[in-house]
Order: sequence, then C-alpha cells, then structure tokens
Amino acid sequence: MNILSLFNHLLNFVAPAVFVGFFLAALAPWVLRKSPRRGTWMVRALSNTACGLCALLGGLWFFGNDGKMASYLGLVLASAASQFYWMQAWRK
Repeated sequence: MNILSLFNHLLNFVAPAVFVGFFLAALAPWVLRKSPRRGTWMVRALSNTACGLCALLGGLWFFGNDGKMASYLGLVLASAASQFYWMQAWRK
C-alpha cells in the first residue's frame, strides 16, 4: 500500500465521524431553539467528531474491521452523548 492509498483509507475512515459531528453541531440551534454562546459551534463540532472517532476506533478494535453497522451506531450514540453534554452546559 502506497502513501496515497493509506491517506485515502484514513480519510474514508474519518469522514463519517466528521460529517455526523459537524451535522449535529449545525443542527442543534434549530432543534433547541436557543442560541448558544458565541464561539462554541466549532468546539461542539470538534468534540462530537472526536467522540465519534473514538467510537469508530473502538468498533475497529472490537470487530477487527471497519464498516460494521454496530460501529456506526456507536458513532451516532457517542456524538449524540457529546451533543447532549453541550446542551446541558448551555442551560446553565
């Protein structure tokens, strides 16, 4: 495997976590109908992405390969838990 193939595989592994993390952070103000503090959008998006990536890495370790639906379920649940944490922080 050359360096471009490795980069392609890593990019395709990380892409679902990035999409879900940023999608949840962008969708939260419309769902909550409350404006969060300024400057927290990127922090929330990166936090959601990091939690989702940890879930995908855990699924890769547990199953031995990526792309399992259980890993994607873990991605969604971990990102939602991170977003819930930020939602509770807004209310204080």
